[in-house]
Order: sequence, then structure tokens, then C-alpha cells
Amino acid sequence: MEYNAVECFKALADPIRLSIIQRLKDDQELCACNLLEDFEISQPTLSFHMKKLTACGLVNVRRDGIWMKYSVNVDFVDHMIEDLGQMRQKSGSSTPLMNQSKVSGIR
Repeated sequence: MEYNAVECFKALADPIRLSIIQRLKDDQELCACNLLEDFEISQPTLSFHMKKLTACGLVNVRRDGIWMKYSVNVDFVDHMIEDLGQMRQKSGSSTPLMNQSKVSGIR
């Protein structure tokens, strides 16, 4: 599976998009309407963020009537984590790559 690491990390660098990923990981699938309520953002703003997350492969999307349903692309994320682990092994570093602290900003 090929992906553009730069685009993925740019997408995750935005606090709202990172919070959306955190919210999606807690559920199998969420309707855009739920995300709009959770983050108190406009529909065009949510669409902009979701387009970035789906374009780089981090999030899956499907239409259900008039709503879009979103879920984390678990296989894709696992692949990214595996690649990061391989980079860590090659560097010989014993320092953790990621801080496991919880992302705030979700009510």
C-alpha cells in the first residue's frame, strides 16, 4: 500500500483533523451530523477537513441517504504505524516516536 506520508502528516498536523480522527477511532462509523455537533463547526468547514482526511487515505467515507458516514481506515493507519516502526528500527533509536497522550478538544 503506497501513501504520501507528507500529505498524511500534514492532514494530522491540524488540531481539528487530529481531534476528528480521535473521535472516529472511538466509534465504528460516524455520520457527518454527529461530527458537526461534536465540533460545533459549519458543514462547509467539516467538508473541507474530511476531504483532506479522505484524500490522503486516513478516513473512509460512504454515502447513506443525504449524509456521509466516516470511519478510520484502520488498515491504512496500521500500515503507517508499521512503516514508522521500521524507520525507528533502522535508526536504532530507543526513544518513542509518538507521545500517547490523549488529544483534547472534544466535548
